[in-house]
Amino acid sequence: MHPLDNVIWQALTTRQTQFAEGDGRARRFVREVTLLGALLEDTPESYADFAHVVGNGGTGALFLDEPYEPREGWEFVAGAPLLQMVFEDGNHSAGRANSETEVIAKIAELGPQDSPEMIELTSLTKPGPFGTRTHELGIYLGIRRGGKLVAMAGERLKVPGHTEVSAVCTHPDHTGNGYARVLMMEIMRRIQDRGETPFLHVRADNTRAIDLYKLLGFRERRFGHFAVLRRV
Repeated sequence: MHPLDNVIWQALTTRQTQFAEGDGRARRFVREVTLLGALLEDTPESYADFAHVVGNGGTGALFLDEPYEPREGWEFVAGAPLLQMVFEDGNHSAGRANSETEVIAKIAELGPQDSPEMIELTSLTKPGPFGTRTHELGIYLGIRRGGKLVAMAGERLKVPGHTEVSAVCTHPDHTGNGYARVLMMEIMRRIQDRGETPFLHVRADNTRAIDLYKLLGFRERRFGHFAVLRRV
C-alpha cells in the first residue's frame, strides 16, 4: 500500500501513534487533536469497531474512497468530495518563498498560547476540523495584522516520507495579499528540508484553491470523499 492510500489509517499506525485511540479495524485521533478517524477497510466490522471508538453519540470524520452510504446506527452530519494532491514539480521549489521578503518577515511560529486565536480563525474560514490540540501535530505558522492572527498554515497528517500541508486559511478581511501562498511555501520548504514530500487535501469543488495549489507544484493524485458521522 502506498503511504498516501488510506492516509489517516497510515498516520495513526505509523508516525502519529501517540495521538491514536482505538484498536482492531478502527482508529481515531484524540478528540482534542482532531475529529479525523480511519477504518482499516470499508466493511461492517470496521464500522462496528469505529462505533466502539467514538462511543454512543460520538462524532468522527472519515476519508472514504466512495460517497458515504447510509448505515444503521450512524447519522451523516456533513461531507464533501475530496481531492488529494501531492507536490511533484521541483521547478516550483518552496525555496522561492525567500523572495517574498516583506511578508516572510511577518511570519511567526504559532504554539499553545495561540490556540484560541487559531480556533477562532479556523471556525470562521472552515479549512477543516481543528481542535484545541491540533497545533501539536506539527509546525504552524501565522501572519498577524494589528496584533490579530489573520492567516495561518501548518502540518497535519504525517506518514512515511510525507507530511500534509493543512489549515491553510486567511481572514476574509485580509484576502488578496498572498498570505496563504507564502505561508504554504514556507511550510513546504520546511517539509522538504526534512527530506519529505508535501501533500494536501482540498474540497474537490474548491477550484480557486486547487488552481493555487497547482501553481505551487501540486498535482492531483486521487479523488475521495469526506464524511462526518455521528453514532446514534
